[in-house]
Amino acid sequence: MGMLKLKAIKLEEKKQFIQEIQEAFQKAYIKEYEDWEETILPVEDIEESFNTLGAEAYFAEIDGNRVGGTIIAIDKKTHFNQLHLLYVKTGSQNCGVGKRIWMAIEKLHPETETWETHTPYFDRRNIHFYVNRCGFKIVEFYNQKHKDPHQKRDRLEDMPLEKYCDFFRLEKVMK
Repeated sequence: MGMLKLKAIKLEEKKQFIQEIQEAFQKAYIKEYEDWEETILPVEDIEESFNTLGAEAYFAEIDGNRVGGTIIAIDKKTHFNQLHLLYVKTGSQNCGVGKRIWMAIEKLHPETETWETHTPYFDRRNIHFYVNRCGFKIVEFYNQKHKDPHQKRDRLEDMPLEKYCDFFRLEKVMK
């Protein structure tokens, strides 16, 4: 497998990013649970990440083929940076691409003191990826009794509350 490169997303490529990340998240959810008609990752959430202060959005490519993407938010003052979204394109999963994307992100921002991300409680595969593969630590558990102060919606349509509001906040201290 060739070298992985992060390529900044151009405005005209944004729609493709949104389609790919929604497909990857949807298939992962359905594979783990059940068919779900509602979009698991709404466009509004993706747009919010694109519009975050300090946001950088990238496609990940290997040998010119797109294999995934990410949106990160960089704070040049505090060096407390956020991983908003990371996906591996359907068909490129289960061969180390996610870890390679993460390593490329770390290499891109060596000044980072701490990385922060969030992942849903129900997604054991993501928890394994962030904790066991990338070195993040779980630092907070958001749920009905301890709400995420940044969460804007209570839930997605008819999704059970415990699947929508139960999230881990994770950090990776670099320095």
